[in-house]
Amino acid sequence: MAQQTVIPRPAAAPAATPAVDRKTRARRPRTPGPRTLLIAAVAWFLAAMFLLPYAEMVITALRPADELRDATYLPSAFEWANFVDVWRESHLGDNLRVTLLVAGGSTLLVLLVAIPAAYYTARIKFRGRRLFLLLVLVTQMFQPTSLLVGLYREFYQLDMLNSVWTLILCNAAFNLAFAIWILTAYFSAIPEALEEAAMIDGLGRAGALLRITLPLAMPGVVTAMIFTFIAAWNEFVMGLTLSTAPESQPLTVGINSFIGNYTVQWNYLFAGSVIAIVPVVVLFALIERKVVSGLTAGSVK
Repeated sequence: MAQQTVIPRPAAAPAATPAVDRKTRARRPRTPGPRTLLIAAVAWFLAAMFLLPYAEMVITALRPADELRDATYLPSAFEWANFVDVWRESHLGDNLRVTLLVAGGSTLLVLLVAIPAAYYTARIKFRGRRLFLLLVLVTQMFQPTSLLVGLYREFYQLDMLNSVWTLILCNAAFNLAFAIWILTAYFSAIPEALEEAAMIDGLGRAGALLRITLPLAMPGVVTAMIFTFIAAWNEFVMGLTLSTAPESQPLTVGINSFIGNYTVQWNYLFAGSVIAIVPVVVLFALIERKVVSGLTAGSVK
């Protein structure tokens, strides 16, 4: 009999495991749905609406003087010399230096006073504590404009007009109440057991505050710092009243000098405005990460 030839069958491919299937599906790009596209379109529209005034400010700052009244959105050429001219032909450099000193000094003074005051108020149940917090909140309701006459008279008698220290003290005084109020809430939300454990390990009250409580309250500290810095940076009325010399005025008052009785130097006005917002943008870029890191820092010994 003839021998039968057996042809081997090809081996079947192994079935894909569920893990491989999940990885393959995860690598495939997902097609966004109509709802996602609508939300993205609305978000981009709102972002464009908020960024459009800043774009107009930069374009006007770079517009030549003979094209300020043209109906075109973009100028024929960008005049970069506007930034150089506004820096040379005015006291904008001195105004920027004064504003940096006033905003930085006011923020530092507020934090030095508000942190101990808020910590004592949050931890020590003294008599009149609620009344103290109420008075702190009431002082936040006073407008600096209503006190300008008295402040001007006081600093005039002390011969402290046209002084950076005068603006630092005034800005710190008007922003101190908010800082104490918000820091008291943050300190009250932190459990006292963490400080007690640290003091059992040998730390004192000040050490527990600096190493345990303060890092946990860093989001509140950063919030108070940003609020104080921005408020001092944008302050106008006190700077206009208490500083009369052009070189001792803050940046907000210095920019206002480009608005005359009959003409407005729009290119210089917007160039100074662009210079004024750069430090604030840099501050937010540097501090934004501190808010997140302060939520977990200090809780692990």
